[in-house]
Amino acid sequence: MDSILIITTGGTIDKVYFDQLSNYQVGDSIVDKLLQEAHVTQRYQILPLMQKDSLELTDADRHAIRQTVADSAASRIIITHGTDTMTETAACLEGISDKTIVLTGSLAPARFAMSDATLNVGMALATVQTQTPGVYIAMNGTVFSAKSVIKNRKLNRFEKKSR
Repeated sequence: MDSILIITTGGTIDKVYFDQLSNYQVGDSIVDKLLQEAHVTQRYQILPLMQKDSLELTDADRHAIRQTVADSAASRIIITHGTDTMTETAACLEGISDKTIVLTGSLAPARFAMSDATLNVGMALATVQTQTPGVYIAMNGTVFSAKSVIKNRKLNRFEKKSR
């Protein structure tokens, strides 16, 4: 089985907080450390693409993410991403064929003890190995088709779109 490509783009999963006023910056990705601590034996490669809060991502950034995915020889790709615009980037990735693409992130920084990051990255790792080609979002213990998910900001979770 080929190696999984993990593209990091920033977001809350990689945020580092400096004070009680929540002054932060997006730091280096912590995904490799999470996978090492979990004793993951599946081969993977990490490609740091950008370090941005997803609210700061531009159309050019989304195009760069899409181009990186399209140009990759990998057929299984995980993208760590901020949650606020994750669904927009997922929509931008639609139409790339023959690749299983899973976006994930966290609602609390991975560096926090009570973070959802470990679960979400684990779900993404399982999803990219078991789903057919397409674009998915793995958040809150659920795998969603990218076409059928929204972020419910009021409840701070991802859920299936209502019709």
